[in-house]
Amino acid sequence: MRFGIISTANIAAKAVAPAIQNSDHELRAVASRDADAAAAFADRHDVPESFDSYEALLSADVDAVYNPLPNALHAEWTKDAADAGLHVLCEKPLAANAAEAREVVEHCRDAGVTLSEAFMYLYHPRTQRALEVARTELGDVRHVNAAFNYTLSGRPDDVRLNPELAGGALMDVGCYAVSTARQFLGEPHRVSASAHDARDCGVDTEFAATMSFDGGATATVEAGFETPARQRYRVEGTDGWLEVRDAYNTPEQPVLRWGDGEKTVEETFDPADQYRREVEAFAASAADGTSPRTDGEEAIANMRVIDALYESADTGESVSL
Repeated sequence: MRFGIISTANIAAKAVAPAIQNSDHELRAVASRDADAAAAFADRHDVPESFDSYEALLSADVDAVYNPLPNALHAEWTKDAADAGLHVLCEKPLAANAAEAREVVEHCRDAGVTLSEAFMYLYHPRTQRALEVARTELGDVRHVNAAFNYTLSGRPDDVRLNPELAGGALMDVGCYAVSTARQFLGEPHRVSASAHDARDCGVDTEFAATMSFDGGATATVEAGFETPARQRYRVEGTDGWLEVRDAYNTPEQPVLRWGDGEKTVEETFDPADQYRREVEAFAASAADGTSPRTDGEEAIANMRVIDALYESADTGESVSL
């Protein structure tokens, strides 16, 4: 598959461009609204073509695009790519809200292209093993705690601090915590949340929430830009527990710990490029017409919870889904 990348975002440069080039697929083109930036990216990453507009890339000799634009632009350019007949791997979150996410999913379905949301952690063998351990070793899962925090030291004009671009801690990294809770517990029926804007920038820079599920199970999720880096989740079941640290930006040799009252098991995993695995899974789905692991329906479901969390934080009341 021949890929193009819409924008020169850091995640593209650091992770996805190398992932494509280390796979059996080709990174053919990159676009930016700044011609010099596109050319520099192409030179650094040995990309054959660069363009000074996103529109030009959609007409290039590519089969698919990776879309890491700011959150508020995901929907527009994903739909434009679909109109050009291109498959789309879109950075998370797929859209600014659930209604917009559904529009994107239906648009791509009507266009006959494959759409996948880039939740890379779900493609890592450790995550897959954690879900297996929860199913087979922990009994009835009763609680999940998931957190993704880091200190955002970027400029005040950072897109993550811009409300017009759908910034905020929940959208940027809290979406991972929400996704994690849902992987282990399913869909919540009620949520309660609080948010704080520590920088008076118009978005949440700290976010915390509780989620209630069928049968009385619960989850707590945290996200923020104001404290030192922490990425972890812990799952508690009637027969045991599991814990994952460095959960989303995984280290070279990630570890999964789990156990019960009598034993603790520590599993270490071989190095695995979760971004490459994501790219390869996306390309395989596009080739055979199957639904990706992180397909449009999964994106809508995650965004539906995020919408409810924001509503709760805004109103100060719990919200039923």
